[in-house]
Amino acid sequence: GARFYGYERFCQIVAEHVRVNDLTLPIAHVPGHTMQVDWAGTQMQLTDPVTGVTTRVYLFVATLPFSRYSFVEPTLDMKQDTWLRANAAMFDWFGGSVPRIVPDNLKTGVIRACFYEPEVNRSYAEMAAHYGTAILPARPYKPRDKAKVEAAVLLVQRWIIARLRNRRFFSLDELNVAIREEVGRLNGRVSRHLGASRQQLFEMLDRPAMQPLPPE
Repeated sequence: GARFYGYERFCQIVAEHVRVNDLTLPIAHVPGHTMQVDWAGTQMQLTDPVTGVTTRVYLFVATLPFSRYSFVEPTLDMKQDTWLRANAAMFDWFGGSVPRIVPDNLKTGVIRACFYEPEVNRSYAEMAAHYGTAILPARPYKPRDKAKVEAAVLLVQRWIIARLRNRRFFSLDELNVAIREEVGRLNGRVSRHLGASRQQLFEMLDRPAMQPLPPE
């Protein structure tokens, strides 16, 4: 069976992993501190059951960099309102909030990419304030700022899209159910290196450190 390490031993393993791989992003190793969000580069599609016409579907991906516990939401566009709804669904999925969100420098969420004081879209900033978090866009030419979510996006493309590529979906709800099932499997896979799954690490370390969600 899978081994599950205690917190002290887990931290030792992570510290060794950081040293061996020359990692220098300390926020990626603080439980419940950061969410990283992005759009997947590969899209999926819906098929009209009558006409056979296909509609493009985009994938919003979020991850907690400490446990790598991830969330995926299919959308029909990448507009600002859709971005905000996907972020709200993200918080519901994780069941809590964090002090900071690190998105890519997207026009949907960030008006102007600035190294020190990014001008955040007002609606996105208001939403962040509601959830008690702050938006800190990934800095240009600093790929480590969002390395974990980029890894999660690659996993989505390899795991979820590949596993669902031979299925046809006729509604966004139907696709979302299938994606949630595959995300659950992905989060439940046990890492041979850590002896635990993303789900276990999330529940043991990330989730207890997260902020409660605001009242409805």
